[in-house]
Amino acid sequence: MTKLHKILIFASGSGSNAEQIIRHFSPNPNVEIMGVYSNNPSAFVLERAKQHGVFTSTFDRSHFTNPAGLLVELLEKKPDLIILAGFLWKIPSAIIAAFPSKIINIHPSLLPKYGGKGMYGGRVHQAVI
Repeated sequence: MTKLHKILIFASGSGSNAEQIIRHFSPNPNVEIMGVYSNNPSAFVLERAKQHGVFTSTFDRSHFTNPAGLLVELLEKKPDLIILAGFLWKIPSAIIAAFPSKIINIHPSLLPKYGGKGMYGGRVHQAVI
């Protein structure tokens, strides 16, 4: 029997990348998109995920940075991979330590050199070029 790979997605905006990830893995019975988490309760990514039947959750900064907050929930879910798909906050060291080699960021540039406020979409590409 093949192992089920569990994926969580973190996103802050419209969710076009998150939706492509969901679509890519949807037909694969060995992969489960366990949820989409966002720091922005009005982010369109939440609607995109719901349209695909994916669990969604939002959080504020205090829940995100408090070790007894979001980290506990993530540990209970036991994801094999956490994908940062347009997620705009720096990940707390406690979350990084809890998931070594299990967090990937699809930001299209070198971080932190081309990251930070306003560095998304075409702006990143212009800065790099």
